[in-house]
Formats: sequence, C-alpha cells, structure tokens
Amino acid sequence: MIYSLQGTVQELSPTHTVINVGGVGYYAGISLQTSRNLIPDAPVFLHIQQIIREDAHLLFGFFTREEKELFNLLISVNGVGPASALIMLSSLTLSEIAAGIASGNSALLQKVKGIGAKTAERIIVDLRDKVLKFNTSDENISTFVNNKVKDEALSALEVLGIPRKTAEKIADRILKQTPDLSTEDLVKQILKNI
Repeated sequence: MIYSLQGTVQELSPTHTVINVGGVGYYAGISLQTSRNLIPDAPVFLHIQQIIREDAHLLFGFFTREEKELFNLLISVNGVGPASALIMLSSLTLSEIAAGIASGNSALLQKVKGIGAKTAERIIVDLRDKVLKFNTSDENISTFVNNKVKDEALSALEVLGIPRKTAEKIADRILKQTPDLSTEDLVKQILKNI
C-alpha cells in the first residue's frame, strides 16, 4: 500500500501530477487545491490514497492530510467515486464542503458537476456527524479543532448558565489562535471573552 510519496514534481496539470521518486514516476490524480501548491521540478511530499480495482491501481495525491481524509469520507458514500470526490475538492474548499454537509446545504453540494440531488442528500446523511471535526467557519483554512476539549468546555459553561451557541463562537476563535489548550484553560479564556 502506497501511503505517501516524497520526490520531485515531474509533470503537473490541474487534474494530475507525476512525482519522480528515485527515478520512478508515480502518476496521481489531484484536486485543484493540491495542484496550486505544487511547482514543476520542485521537491514535494504528497499524502497518497491508493485504490486497487480489478482493472487498475489508482493513486490520488493530497497536499494536506485533511484533504485526504475528506476525500476518503466522500468516496465512502454510495454513488460518490474518486473522480466526483476530486471534482468536489476542486470546486469547493475543505471548510465549504464540511460546512455544507454539516448544515445540510444540499444546494451547495449540487453546484458541483456530477452531484445530483439524491447524491447530495446521501452525502449529507452519511457524513453530517463525520465532518464535525473539520472547522466549518467561513474561512478557507481548514483546520482540525480539538473537539473533546471544546465539548467538555462547552458542557461546563452550559452548567454555569452560558448559552452553548455564544460559547461555541468564542471557543472556535480561541482554538484557532491556540489549538493546544486544556479544557480548564479554554473555559477560563471563554469566560474572559464573554
């Protein structure tokens, strides 16, 4: 199983790249998000998802681990293949996809070529709980937030009578700046910012 590739960008197009690793060229399908981060003849490290079929061994490359993880979530949905997942990752940012799924925004997902109403609904139903670990803010930067710490902090604040929605917005802002806070420190920071 090929898990990652580190080498030089031998070929680059918006939809694929060839990574030269020790004289061997590996062809990998990529999204526009990944393509924008690659430079011809420059060194690169790609996270790889290998898909083995009866008729082909396919490689898909991702500049970030988050993009690879979202790709794998998308292809786990019945009716969404690797090509459709790459088109979605090329059309929308990670946080837009996650926010669209989490909020049940079927219309946003249907803007992606090849995603119809039924497929969009299936993606939302299957992945709504699984995309919560992606930051679903309006910013284009997709980061993981420490959900356990955040959930514990929000629960503690609810006991103190602070509305969850209010605390959650502040928590997201704080975790974006300092993601490694403990639950206790996060609670203190939220209370200071209310």
